Amino acid sequence: MTTETIEERSRPAGFLGSSASRAAMVLAVLLVTFAGAGTAFALNNNATPVAAGPHDGKRPEGCVAPDRQLQMYAVELPRDPVTNQIRLGYGLTPETASYPGPTMEMIEGECLAITLHNQVSAETLSQLRTNPTHPLGVSLHVHGVKYTQDSDGTVHSGSFVAPGESRTYTWYAKPRSSRTGSPGTAGYWWYHDHVVGGTHGTQGLNSGLFGGLVVRRQGDVRPDRTYVTAFGDRQSINLRRGAAADNCDLENPVPGPACFVAKVGERVEFIVIGMGDDMHTWHVHGHSWADTRTGVVVGDNKALVDSIPVIDNKTLGPGDSFGVTITAGDSVGPGHWMLHCHMQFHSDLGMATTLHVLDENGQMPPGGHHHRDAANRLPLTDGGSTGDAPAAGGDQSTDPHAGHR
Repeated sequence: MTTETIEERSRPAGFLGSSASRAAMVLAVLLVTFAGAGTAFALNNNATPVAAGPHDGKRPEGCVAPDRQLQMYAVELPRDPVTNQIRLGYGLTPETASYPGPTMEMIEGECLAITLHNQVSAETLSQLRTNPTHPLGVSLHVHGVKYTQDSDGTVHSGSFVAPGESRTYTWYAKPRSSRTGSPGTAGYWWYHDHVVGGTHGTQGLNSGLFGGLVVRRQGDVRPDRTYVTAFGDRQSINLRRGAAADNCDLENPVPGPACFVAKVGERVEFIVIGMGDDMHTWHVHGHSWADTRTGVVVGDNKALVDSIPVIDNKTLGPGDSFGVTITAGDSVGPGHWMLHCHMQFHSDLGMATTLHVLDENGQMPPGGHHHRDAANRLPLTDGGSTGDAPAAGGDQSTDPHAGHR
């Protein structure tokens, strides 16, 4: 894999020489080469192809060829056990599909090709669409990185995948450049469907077609664990609420979308995503972080360090994403630490889960049952417990926002 540390590659000095005649000769040779080969040729690793080729327009400028290729599957999962809603998921194999989908990781300078295979039936997609003339398909739409319209994942660009078909999307994590002023693409982002149900893919998101993406800059501190927390409508975390938002086995916890667990001292990274129509705040008990791109402070520059806020609560709007990095149990030790939205009526109605910090031997500390019991004693709403109320997306009828109300 070829990547940049921080800067983009610069054009080699004197590539055409100082003589005008020599420059003309070189250009002439290049033109003959293009014509004979019939393929694109780049003057350097940052250039777009000069001659027309079969892949023109398929890759963003700076991506000469993919550094990696992945297979991604969109599949139908078992319906929600509480609401009976349709659930869809992305996976690197059909068997590992989930919601959220797999967390994607890139390094600035990297170009990634993802082939999406649509294994969701036309019958299921028909049930989710809000207009009978809307095309049936799924897609990948990504935030933060670079792509052409062929990889936009929208209906109007034709970049979606019909049932039983496949399509390759290309993402480019453009590096920061002091020469051009490009800020780069390092950060915490997300990807999601933009087609299922309607033009904006609302029903696709409500069904589970979303996931996290982190783009790192060379030299970034790496975490021991990474979790995605998507805060959505109907007071949901990863389309779950109340007791369903924390299903950790207290004897043998297995990390997953509803089981946030780490050993004391581990560096834990959260990709925080805002879905739907509501505003939220993201708060975890007993821990705080630096409000920087990576959530950590690097270096000993006192003026810089003193200018960085340390926070334990951050506002999250629809479509927003940011990263949180904490050291599990830092100064507070093992325990069961609440993680929730701090809009009080949201947390009261079940928008809360738990970060379980294990001891140094990897053992679950006592007290977990108290948290589990509290989650099961949420106030009644809509004529029943919060566990009986629809999760994010709510009613999967022709009204894509029915679940918000």
